[in-house]
Amino acid sequence: MKKIIVLGFIIMTLTACSEEQQNKISRLGVTWLEGDYKVTFAEGDHIKTWTVKNGKVTTEAVNGYYYFWTNVDGKKRYVQTPIARSYIEEIGD
Repeated sequence: MKKIIVLGFIIMTLTACSEEQQNKISRLGVTWLEGDYKVTFAEGDHIKTWTVKNGKVTTEAVNGYYYFWTNVDGKKRYVQTPIARSYIEEIGD
């Protein structure tokens, strides 16, 4: 019975949150991603994609950006991209 009450409370709390508040909560879970990823920034017709190999994608939800290092034309580059317009996909072997 306690589990049902706690679950009901959690559902009511999340549904009472605005969409922006829910987005902020979900961003808290993405503080460190380590592995191989494809990061895509998309705004209108402009799409830019980077590959992170055996690296980390980090974020600070307060700032609203993802941060990562990638290789571009053989040079290591630091990239910062807005969370709201970016997508992260894990790429496997």
